[in-house]
Amino acid sequence: MANDDTETGEGRDAQLARLVLALRSQGVTDPGVLAALESTPRELFTPDLFKERAFEDSALPIACGQTISQPFIVGLMSQALQVEPRSRVLEIGTGSGYQTTILSKLARLVYTVERYRTLMGEAEARFKQLGLTNIITRFGDGGLGWPEQAPFDRILVTAAAPDAPKALLSQLKPSGILVAPVGKGPVQKLIRYLGDGNGVFRAEVMTEVRFVPLLPGVAKEP
Repeated sequence: MANDDTETGEGRDAQLARLVLALRSQGVTDPGVLAALESTPRELFTPDLFKERAFEDSALPIACGQTISQPFIVGLMSQALQVEPRSRVLEIGTGSGYQTTILSKLARLVYTVERYRTLMGEAEARFKQLGLTNIITRFGDGGLGWPEQAPFDRILVTAAAPDAPKALLSQLKPSGILVAPVGKGPVQKLIRYLGDGNGVFRAEVMTEVRFVPLLPGVAKEP
């Protein structure tokens, strides 16, 4: 039975179905990615103030001045990553944990790094609530990656690197895929790096995006 939504007059299931149709029409067509999006309660990752907008195709504010990404961008990046069931995926920028959760439903293991201790703690609580057991978290500098667990089959970066993320590319398998926003301005290019199997990565520009910058070190919080 669909849950009633007194704020919008539309049931949760109907809102979710409308969102998925919108994503399909924009080119997110991978069945696994769509299934992961459908089965992930985005409202769980959204602050109380914005819960009624959880099924909008838009980015929303979360703690520490960060955002939960637009569902279309989450779907597009997940699809571009071409995750396989045996993949080990590194995610840079856990944030709310929404993108992490999508990846966890596609991959064997997800390693995720977050520079805000507050965000990491909240995301870990959500993973526990959802019963996700294939996510390994680290509080630290995402720009450094996770060298002890390298090489990875796939790497996803959810903050904008000023230029090609060489440190992260060095932790990718020769035939791996890395997807990241790259650029120094408020608008960046979403780039997919495709490995040729010999350690050479071809850069493929996908679209323009807006992400918070990838900053060095860990965040100082009050």
